[in-house]
Amino acid sequence: MVTRESDDKKSTQLDVLVAGAGYVGLATAVSIKQARPNLHIAIVDAAPAEVWRKDGRASAIAAAACRMLDQLGCWEEIAPEAQAITDMIITDSKSADPVRPVFLTFDGEIGAGEPFAHMIENRLLNGALRRRAAELGIDIIEGVAVQAFEAGTAGAKVHLADGISIDTRLLIAADGVNSRLRDMAGIKTVRWEYGQSGIVCTVIHERPHGGRAEEHFLPAGPFATLPLKPTKDGTNRSSIVWTERTEDADKLVAGDAFVFEIELEQRFGLKLGEIRVEGKPRAWPLGLTLARAFVASRFALAGDAAHGIHPIAGQGLNLGFKDAAALAETIVEADRLGQDIGAIDVLERYEQWRRFDTVRMGITTDVLNRLFSNDIAPVRAIRDIGLGLVDRVPRLKDYFIRQASGLTGETPRLLKGEAI
Repeated sequence: MVTRESDDKKSTQLDVLVAGAGYVGLATAVSIKQARPNLHIAIVDAAPAEVWRKDGRASAIAAAACRMLDQLGCWEEIAPEAQAITDMIITDSKSADPVRPVFLTFDGEIGAGEPFAHMIENRLLNGALRRRAAELGIDIIEGVAVQAFEAGTAGAKVHLADGISIDTRLLIAADGVNSRLRDMAGIKTVRWEYGQSGIVCTVIHERPHGGRAEEHFLPAGPFATLPLKPTKDGTNRSSIVWTERTEDADKLVAGDAFVFEIELEQRFGLKLGEIRVEGKPRAWPLGLTLARAFVASRFALAGDAAHGIHPIAGQGLNLGFKDAAALAETIVEADRLGQDIGAIDVLERYEQWRRFDTVRMGITTDVLNRLFSNDIAPVRAIRDIGLGLVDRVPRLKDYFIRQASGLTGETPRLLKGEAI
């Protein structure tokens, strides 16, 4: 229940209300509650109950985020189904080219046998975080949207679509890139569309992938092949993140399944034998969205609500976990010092911590997408030389692996594998 005993009556009163029961919202709530059991926390989510179980996608989880999940008591459940990325190759070519020269290779470890990333099915990740939330006594109110909220000096009053109002000291919006709560708070964004869409699907193939991830830079955008854990009956699988011009992507996912597989095979190749698409492919429009502020009175943004970036570097979800860890650490330390966890000066510490990093990553992915999603000969020659140089300089390769693992910059404790 989200109600607790007040002096002589029950009142809907919380310390923290999180809007959004995706990975970022769940991780934020669990991180705070685990460190400060005294705080009353709940999650409200507009999506229908159990819809998360139908998510057929998978995500690349960086080493730092895996350390965080271990600290939160989730990794033991996830690990048996997680596929380590053991190495990665990068090519630059046209989809019709018979040979794709490899310009850059990465060893998949960051030291002591720790992979720089794992591939995890979304429903497994979500389920593990939900189980931990239940163990900690965090209520999840599903199928109910936040209709409005007003921030006051001592807290915020949140009005839900079912007519219930909740008083909370802090409201956290983790409700996605098209965040309604961000708009309600009056926070503006810098936003533009790329004219591209990301096609996501799972592919079954004859031969094992060996834990290898591949990213092929093609004229329309990157085509990534990411290894998944084989099923219990030994079926080999990989996750595909395929960037195409939006018009072409819409036609591909809405068209004939045979035509889709022919186009996919041209890009995927037959190195792993015959391939077959599992389930229905889906496409999402791609763009860059950066919130002009991460906080307001009694209010904070986290995850895609604060920043939506191109998937070219596979860092969107990991930026969200970094938000969750940094926001939790800020709130927990403020509460330990007896400070008001929803006060603007407390929340601004979180904003200062995360804003530069997310803007930098947004700009980086934007530049990379513009650099690699074209077939201009001089540009292609320059980028291929650059990839080759990186491949020949071990220190540069180590730097990029550390970046991909999420272990650079001012890293929150949870991402180092430490308790708050």
